[in-house]
Amino acid sequence: MADRVIGASIEFPVLPREATRMTQDTTTFGDSTLAGYLGELAAKVPAPGGGAVAALHAAQGAALVAMVARYTTRAKDADNRPVIDRIIEAADAARARSLALADADAAAFTGVGNAYKLPKETEAEQAARAEAITAALLQAARVPAAVVAEADEIVSLATELLPIGNPNVVTDIGAAADCARSAAASSQLNIAINVASLDGAAGAEFAPVLKQIEEIMARADALHDDVVAAITR
Repeated sequence: MADRVIGASIEFPVLPREATRMTQDTTTFGDSTLAGYLGELAAKVPAPGGGAVAALHAAQGAALVAMVARYTTRAKDADNRPVIDRIIEAADAARARSLALADADAAAFTGVGNAYKLPKETEAEQAARAEAITAALLQAARVPAAVVAEADEIVSLATELLPIGNPNVVTDIGAAADCARSAAASSQLNIAINVASLDGAAGAEFAPVLKQIEEIMARADALHDDVVAAITR
């Protein structure tokens, strides 16, 4: 299967079994059982780690938005049905992209490790190794940057859904916002640690994303508070 490319720079490869140790029988987060994933997350293996967790936070947030929207398809919701249908479609797409980003993060982390293992005996080898490390670190930062974009989308969808969503599941809108916030906050850490190993010019592309994270977290917190207000008034 060919690599899947979303946007200009993020690649979503099909991982070989040796890239991560999800389970003996599966190779992707989408195919793994929850117990298998948590076992690997707790294991002394390079991946999965915090980057995959961030992507899965986003996937869960998107799934919650889609769930609330699907509960908002009653007869009394008919006037809002075009908006609800659009939210469902967008949330399902964000969930799929976020799940793919979990696999991409594991592959990117593996790529960084492989780059650092390249030979460095000769000047030519040193130059090739330095170039490979820079490319791997950029990819390792671009994956969580893509997760940030998904978190932004999820908060926007949840915010739009709150005033029209089924009130019986309104707390799940707050939970979606919390998932998106966690995705953005964890991605901030993963971007920062990779950018710290890059020179200033190479890392400059991530400055807008790091700034955006603060705004996403503030919006998610505000939405959480709005949900609390809705269930306590």
